[in-house]
Amino acid sequence: MKRFSANILMVGILLWGLAPPANAAEGEAAPADTGYRNDFEALATGKPPKEFLILQGEFRVIEEEGNKVLELPGEPLEDYGLLFAKSAREGQVISARFKSENVRRTFPTFAVGLFGVSGFKLQVSPAKRALEILRGGEVRGSAEYKWQSGSWTHLKLEARKSGETDWTLSGKAWVEEQEEPKEWMVSIQDAKQPPSGRPSIWGTPFSGKRILFDDLRLERLASQ
Repeated sequence: MKRFSANILMVGILLWGLAPPANAAEGEAAPADTGYRNDFEALATGKPPKEFLILQGEFRVIEEEGNKVLELPGEPLEDYGLLFAKSAREGQVISARFKSENVRRTFPTFAVGLFGVSGFKLQVSPAKRALEILRGGEVRGSAEYKWQSGSWTHLKLEARKSGETDWTLSGKAWVEEQEEPKEWMVSIQDAKQPPSGRPSIWGTPFSGKRILFDDLRLERLASQ
């Protein structure tokens, strides 16, 4: 009888240890996705690994002044992009930094994107002195922005659900030597649910100069 009672006690202790804490809410959600970060330092130089889906362009990892970055050659003059991280359709924030140069009156363009190829982009368009938000290929919002050739430029795009099907898209840009602006520089409202898709980076080397990419970051926003 004592042996039977001891066994019952031991089972009870084990089950108690597996049970959730008393103050845990019933049905508590799992921890939020911590997002994605890549500064390319852990990657070998050369062609990016398969985790990157290259849509077009000869992207490669190189070492530049002791720092590994992703390089897009200055030729040919086409639109290039790649997808990274996981596909999603919830609210999120993407950021990255870019570097290129102009030649006379020719300028590159570069962008970060959310929700795949047909989703939203935040694009620097130096020839227009503009910071633009696009959906697909259509410009939906624009703010004046003067790009600095030869400097690292940071881009940040946030997609936040603001209604049943409504979304708010907000973007900002700043050069490496400056602090991140506290306020968004351009913002739009969109009444159509975006498709599920992966985040992206884009570049068009109109100036014939290479475009460098670094510090890709993605953060998932808490459910609203």
